[in-house]
Amino acid sequence: MTKQFHDNVLPSDALDQLFFEGRTYNGWLDKPVSDEQMHAIWDLVKMGPTSANMQPSRIVWCKSDDAKRRLAELASEGNRAKILSAPVTAIIGYDIDFHEELPWLFPHTDAKSWFDGDEAGRKVGAFRNSSLQGGYFILAARALGLDTGPMSGFDNDAVDKEFFTDDPRVKSNFICSVGYGDPDSIFDRSPRPDFDRFNVIV
Repeated sequence: MTKQFHDNVLPSDALDQLFFEGRTYNGWLDKPVSDEQMHAIWDLVKMGPTSANMQPSRIVWCKSDDAKRRLAELASEGNRAKILSAPVTAIIGYDIDFHEELPWLFPHTDAKSWFDGDEAGRKVGAFRNSSLQGGYFILAARALGLDTGPMSGFDNDAVDKEFFTDDPRVKSNFICSVGYGDPDSIFDRSPRPDFDRFNVIV
């Protein structure tokens, strides 16, 4: 059906993998995620558009048992087992001082000056664009044959102190487990609205 729009539409099995059959997993198979796979996820994430190519995301990949334990202790009770059983759980953070990197990330103009002296504006931009990058993260992992389990449900301030202590200008946005999902850990898919429910064409 999607072929009616454009010749370059992805095949239905790719759309299924990314969207229609992609799920949020609560449990994980005992199968590792390699460092190479984590690098491959980032290599896709960084290609997604952000405002002025600001790239505010800073990611900590909790892979070791110690890192997962430390993160789980700062999560809500319902999320602890998810973190401990996942091969990797990534902390998707954002750098409030992302503008310091703009001279090389966006060299076409003096974009750094747009954000100098405007910390409030930088916080808004960093949070918004790191959220975009978090969405790319989920799709990138799915595109590479992995499953994800994005979560809030943790103490942001405590996570920032524990994992971003070397750079207090970085703040956590959300966390996302990555691995091979256990099919028994998911619920029936929740309803999704039709176009007319939440959309207006003007």
